Amino acid sequence: MKKSIAILSFVALVVVAYSCKKNGSTPAKTAYLDLPATPYPYFDSFNVNMNRMATLGRVLFYDGHLSLNNTISCASCHKQALGFADNAALSAGFEGKLTKRNTPTIADVRMKQTFFWDGRENNIENLTIRPITSHVEMGISDPTTLPQKLAALPYYSSLFADAFGDGEITTERISTAVAAFMNAISSGQSRLDMFQSGNTGALTAQELQGKSLFDTKYDCGSCHNGGGVIVFGGYGGGRGSIFLDIGLENTYNDKGHGVITGRAADNGTFTVPNLHNVALTAPYMHDGRYKTLSEVIDHYSHGIIKTPNLDPILTDGAGHARRMNITDEEKQAIIAFLNSLTDHHLITDPKFSNPFKSR
Repeated sequence: MKKSIAILSFVALVVVAYSCKKNGSTPAKTAYLDLPATPYPYFDSFNVNMNRMATLGRVLFYDGHLSLNNTISCASCHKQALGFADNAALSAGFEGKLTKRNTPTIADVRMKQTFFWDGRENNIENLTIRPITSHVEMGISDPTTLPQKLAALPYYSSLFADAFGDGEITTERISTAVAAFMNAISSGQSRLDMFQSGNTGALTAQELQGKSLFDTKYDCGSCHNGGGVIVFGGYGGGRGSIFLDIGLENTYNDKGHGVITGRAADNGTFTVPNLHNVALTAPYMHDGRYKTLSEVIDHYSHGIIKTPNLDPILTDGAGHARRMNITDEEKQAIIAFLNSLTDHHLITDPKFSNPFKSR
């Protein structure tokens, strides 16, 4: 626990092999770890142990060795520059097969109560293991084999010792460290955040118009948090459920939360996403069907379908699908407002960046 991070950094400069071949035996490129001499303050700057654990988690998050053939890391689908989401409708796994759903952002994941679009997990440490063991995503079907694989790499013994007091590598420690890093990924320095903190000049007139439309006329905050705090869906305005059917399709090709609960009333419902950095996280919806924010707003304007479980807030007084008929001027204002949720510090902060540097 007392080992110097400086020693860790020296050990971390050992060149490691990465494979892009499916058998994982032939190196395609080399990389080395470039870590600071002392841990970044992921949490309280005095909480050294947690900062060291997050440092280990950062390395694990970006390490392709967590996949069967060493080609896919957590960061392959959760890209920092994209608000820790992906820019593909469906992400490619270790064999090139596509995931079933769009990759959601993991920024502010510590604030969530359930994870994945369908809410199949409520423990963040379990969350970290699920993609690793997925037969599509990373392919390590037996997670108990992962510690031995990582132990063969020259940099992990010191990293685990620094985080946990000894160099033992276990599946539990892997998930704990990755969870610590993910818990540290916090988005709170957008211009909207500045505005909400009292900087009234942080938003333009158009953005303020969009905020007003979002909060009042179209009541978007009823699902994406009320009270002007636009972060997570389903908690604001007294709403109880965080899983909603927003009228995408009559036939539920993907039953969403209904698969987890087995309740017909939950079919076609999905968790309402975090809107921080939403301008960076295209494409949108659980299946990535909409490429732009403009298309998303068009859906709410005049594209909502009267589905069996359509949320009541998206219906009119007669029970039909609601038609908001958002004007082009209003749409541009709402898009401008949504762009104000981009946290440029988060997407450039070195403590969340790839620690592996090519030689």
